[in-house]
Amino acid sequence: MENSMYQVYEDEIQLLEEEIKMLAEKYEDSQQESTFFSDEEILMSIKSFQGEFQRELKGHESPSDLKAQLESLETDLSFLMKFTGIWFTSHSKKTVEKTGSRTIQKHRLSGNCHSLPFQLEFQLLEIKNKESVSAVITDLNIIMESGEYSGVSKFVSSTEEHGNLLAFFRSLSSYAEWYEHRRCTFLHFK
Repeated sequence: MENSMYQVYEDEIQLLEEEIKMLAEKYEDSQQESTFFSDEEILMSIKSFQGEFQRELKGHESPSDLKAQLESLETDLSFLMKFTGIWFTSHSKKTVEKTGSRTIQKHRLSGNCHSLPFQLEFQLLEIKNKESVSAVITDLNIIMESGEYSGVSKFVSSTEEHGNLLAFFRSLSSYAEWYEHRRCTFLHFK
């Protein structure tokens, strides 16, 4: 009983440490992003944001409308997570480089797909033209425990090489679902 109580406290401490680390990274990102802009650009951006915020507030009649919209979005997100089996537990984003038409951001995602844990690290290169914005994923690194899930390692290598996140999530969802079925079946026969 005491060990489980200590474990609960240790888990809570670990979660708090991870949250502190994530908040420190976000703070560093915001500090780094602010160095890319001059004071004049920051003030213009703040004024622009305030104007957009005021227009948005005028567009919504009451806070209850916003609350209803938020609940609807949460319901949709919950449905998608249940449907795909993919649950994101953390996400961090760091701007590495920002020029007039080019932005490079480093993303780190972690989560579970059914019972399979995964972590992704990649860079997103966005290039803005006059008419459109194109985005390319580079330096994709997928981290999965290789012990139990050896059947997925070749697929992970191929996905890292091609940088195709959509194919990764589709295939991971299918593989994890069938992995869970196999695990339950083998437990049944033990």
